[in-house]
Amino acid sequence: MDYYEILGLRRSATKEEIKEAFRTLALKLHPDRHSQSPREVKETATHRFKQVSEAYDVLVDDRKRADYNLRSGNPFYAGGGSYGRSGYGATYRKEYRPRTWRGCGDNPLFDLDFLVRFVRRRGFLLNVAFASVLLGGAVIVERSGEALWRINNSGKSFEEMIEAIEKVKTHKDQGS
Repeated sequence: MDYYEILGLRRSATKEEIKEAFRTLALKLHPDRHSQSPREVKETATHRFKQVSEAYDVLVDDRKRADYNLRSGNPFYAGGGSYGRSGYGATYRKEYRPRTWRGCGDNPLFDLDFLVRFVRRRGFLLNVAFASVLLGGAVIVERSGEALWRINNSGKSFEEMIEAIEKVKTHKDQGS
């Protein structure tokens, strides 16, 4: 579903043009205007009104529009096209088919677009930060343990201490 096509606009349309196209189509397709129409006409108008509303919602918001333009018309993506039959809304994830990055051929195992989207997610970044803190903590605990061992057992290595303990155990076993 191409939002620009739904609103009858060019990709370079300004916000004012988008708003005007939406107002015109919304007045024409609004469900209240078709309340006395036959059922089929009413359903068609309602469906088109929802499409127009969704298109307006995406194209009037700068961030959503940039994301939509990136995904639907970027020359680096094979195929271009649109988000899918249901558009940008709630069914985006269900109907999204990953596109391969040009230059990588048709290798479905290497999808740079998916990788970039995955790495930029807040949850992923929080997990990486949490793992970094845990790893840093483990390194600090290990090094501080070694430092404490050296302070309490100056001149002896861990292996030497284990040998001394083994000798004491064997001596006790022989003496008992």
